[in-house]
Amino acid sequence: MQSLKGKQALVTGASAGIGRATALQLAQEGVNLTLVARRENKLNELKKELEKFNVKIDIILLDIRNRDKTFSTISEYLKNKDVDILINSAGLASGVDPIYAGSYDDWDKMIDTNIKGLLYISKPIIEQMKKRNTGDIINLGSIAGIMTYPNGNVYCATKSAVHSISEGMNIDLQGTMVRVSNIAPGAIETEFSIVRYHGDTEKAKKVYEGYTPLSAEDIADLIIYVLKAPAHVSIQHALIMPTVQRNPYILNRQQ
Repeated sequence: MQSLKGKQALVTGASAGIGRATALQLAQEGVNLTLVARRENKLNELKKELEKFNVKIDIILLDIRNRDKTFSTISEYLKNKDVDILINSAGLASGVDPIYAGSYDDWDKMIDTNIKGLLYISKPIIEQMKKRNTGDIINLGSIAGIMTYPNGNVYCATKSAVHSISEGMNIDLQGTMVRVSNIAPGAIETEFSIVRYHGDTEKAKKVYEGYTPLSAEDIADLIIYVLKAPAHVSIQHALIMPTVQRNPYILNRQQ
C-alpha cells in the first residue's frame, strides 16, 4: 500500500458528513488539506480539530454552484498548489416528491451541486493532474446512481451522472497515472436526510430506524483504502452498503 504522507488533498463539502470524516482521516495519514465549503464556522472548527495532526490546513469559502467564482478561485489557488488528491464530496438530495409534483428549486439545487459543481471544480484540477501525470480523484456517487427508486427521480439522475462522469474522466485520462474512483454508498446517516427533508429532523430520523446504517467514517475508511492502493491498481467503482441492505428496495429493519 502507498503512503499518503506529505500529499496535498482538496476536499469539497468538507464542513460535514463524508467530506469532514475524510478530511480527518487524511490528516491522520499526514496529508495536507484544503477544505472547501460554504459554512465558515464549520470549516474553522474542523481546521482547529485538525491542527493536532501537524499538517498544513487551508480553507476556501466557496459555493461550487457558482461557475465563475469557482473557476477564478481554484485557478488562483492552483498557481501555488499542486493537488494530489481531489475528494468531490459536496452533494445533496432535496425533496422526496414524485416528478409531477417536484420543485424546480429542488431540481436546480441538486443538478447545480451534484453535477455542475463537481464539473466546475474538477476541470482545472484535472488539467493540472494530467500535466503532472499523477493524482487521485474520488467522486462521491450513490446506489441511487445505479438503481432508481420511487420519488428519487432527479436525485437519482444526478448520481447516475456522477457515475457516468467518473467513467468519462477515466477514459479521457487514459495514458496517464491519474486514477478516478466513484464511491457509491447505500443508506448512510449524515445530514443527508435532514437536507432532503428540508430540515425536518423527525422525518430524517425515521429513515434510519430499525437498522444500523453506514456512517461517514465507514466511507472515509474506504476512501483511504482506495487512495493507498498500489500505483498500478485503480479501483474505479465501489458500491458500499450496510449489511442489512441489499439494494434500495431490500433493507431488513428490525421491528
